[in-house]
Amino acid sequence: MQRVKRRLAAIMCADVAQYSKLMARDEDGTLDRLKAYRSVMSSMTGRHNGRIVNTWGDAVIIEFTSVLEAVQCAVDIQNELLHRNSELPDLNKMEFRIGINLGDIMVEGDDIYGDGVNVAARLQEIAPTGGIMLSQSVYDQVKTKMALGFEPLGPQQVKNVADPVETYSVRMGGRNTPQESTAAQNEDGADMPGSTSDRPNWDKDTQAVANGFEQARRWLRAQPRKVRSCVFMIGFFFVLNLLTSGLSTLWFVWPSLPFAVMLVWHFIVGRREKAIDSQLPPGD
Repeated sequence: MQRVKRRLAAIMCADVAQYSKLMARDEDGTLDRLKAYRSVMSSMTGRHNGRIVNTWGDAVIIEFTSVLEAVQCAVDIQNELLHRNSELPDLNKMEFRIGINLGDIMVEGDDIYGDGVNVAARLQEIAPTGGIMLSQSVYDQVKTKMALGFEPLGPQQVKNVADPVETYSVRMGGRNTPQESTAAQNEDGADMPGSTSDRPNWDKDTQAVANGFEQARRWLRAQPRKVRSCVFMIGFFFVLNLLTSGLSTLWFVWPSLPFAVMLVWHFIVGRREKAIDSQLPPGD
């Protein structure tokens, strides 16, 4: 009897959120977008030295030899799809959930099996829409090596896995830093002069600012082009105001007024359209 081949690998599973509703609403358009988005995923996979193992329906399984490459590939995919979705109406946006696990897998030809794959698939199922869910084994490898934030979600009981799985959601744009060393403290427990505890917690403040900018950037990229143009023009006049008059005279309000009116009009009409859509019968 031939012995089964095994190896350690990082496995990414990706799946379309609300796929059945998208298909029920627009089969042709949904299939076209799925093909286009899979092409993006294939390009990103090759760039990060991954291998697409299988695709069925709206799901994709990708194998990586590097955990860091797997996570970076997932981040790049979600960022690119976010940009593409920003040009689409809300009803037509196609968003993926991604799960990543590092584990032992069984190999048979080009296919892979085992708990390493199963856990990745279950993490994908509980990942936020447009988000990335990691197992403990993946988090341990990337937590101090990537410019990302990680939200611990605790142990999750998932289907066909005996023990609860520790999970972490990726919060793009933040940074995890190692804990400050306490070696600067003296034997009495008092901090030595010039130790890190005497300085403000700049890392925490910097991370908060970075997260704020990242959330604003992601929100802006998700908006239609006309919204981004209006925000850009208002920001341009504000910066010009600061450079020429400081804050003593806020003249930027007047040239920005038409763009502000366009923004208000867009969001009022958008809410009405969403309210109408919410009254429509849901798809399958």
